[in-house]
Amino acid sequence: MNLPRPIRGIIPPVLTPLGDRDRLDEGSFSRLLDYLVEGGSSALFVLGSTGESPGLSDRLRRDVLDVACATVGGRVPVLVGITDTSFVESLQLAEYAAKVGASALVVSPPYYYNLSQSAFLGYLERLTPLLPLPVYLYNIPSLTKLMMTPETVRKAACLPNVCGLKDSSGDRDYFASVQALMAGRQDFALLVGVEEILAEMVARGAHGGVCGGANLYPRLYADLYDAASRGDTEKVGRLQTLVLTISDGVYHTGDPESSYLRGLKCASSMLGFGNGLMAEPYLALGEGEHGAIRSALKAAGLLGQSA
Repeated sequence: MNLPRPIRGIIPPVLTPLGDRDRLDEGSFSRLLDYLVEGGSSALFVLGSTGESPGLSDRLRRDVLDVACATVGGRVPVLVGITDTSFVESLQLAEYAAKVGASALVVSPPYYYNLSQSAFLGYLERLTPLLPLPVYLYNIPSLTKLMMTPETVRKAACLPNVCGLKDSSGDRDYFASVQALMAGRQDFALLVGVEEILAEMVARGAHGGVCGGANLYPRLYADLYDAASRGDTEKVGRLQTLVLTISDGVYHTGDPESSYLRGLKCASSMLGFGNGLMAEPYLALGEGEHGAIRSALKAAGLLGQSA
């Protein structure tokens, strides 16, 4: 599918429902993908942090791509996370993604070893010419240990086929600095990863959001993006309240280091998408931790009051 430049709207970072430790729950995954497309998503991002890609085997990642591309069937672009500690694995996954019909790739700094800005830029200079699809940068310093500086983003944007940035730092000033440096590149997408500030940043010129909560309620996030784009402050305020209800109730149960992902996957299972099983090293939330999540989903209108 043709990739808009810049891409706009809501791009859910899709969860990966598991049948067991190394098996995709294909039925739940397909239904989730359909739900997200039909809910107004502009594109889908598979094998990202929310999709638990670092915890999946190489074979399972390819299973995810097979099902995602076949199910979506070109209705919206499919973006694929290829970040790995191994350069060759990233390249091979990129080649497979292109083969099965993905539209673009997403790259963050390879984790484990410490990297300087210049070392990461050199990595991109060696990797991107070999990639078969357009590339989005992914800034998530909480997991990779490297905060891409605005200047690094500007230099990386000059590389062949680098067409956007997903920023999950949550730093408004950083985002504004990148916007200022990239003002001359109208084709370069600037996407927000922290949904609590989505509406604010869209009003300030962001092109869209890669929002985990869209796995639960894609239409809410699509409508919030549209309202923020139009400057409809009354509607933004009303929808933002629901977004914060989901954030407060779903993302803060259990150990803080893993509460976002475990809570989101638990909530998704309550909506009928899988069983909540997590990729190692995480475990699913226990039944005793479900109450706050169930209450949040009820408050957002996603579960009946009797559930």
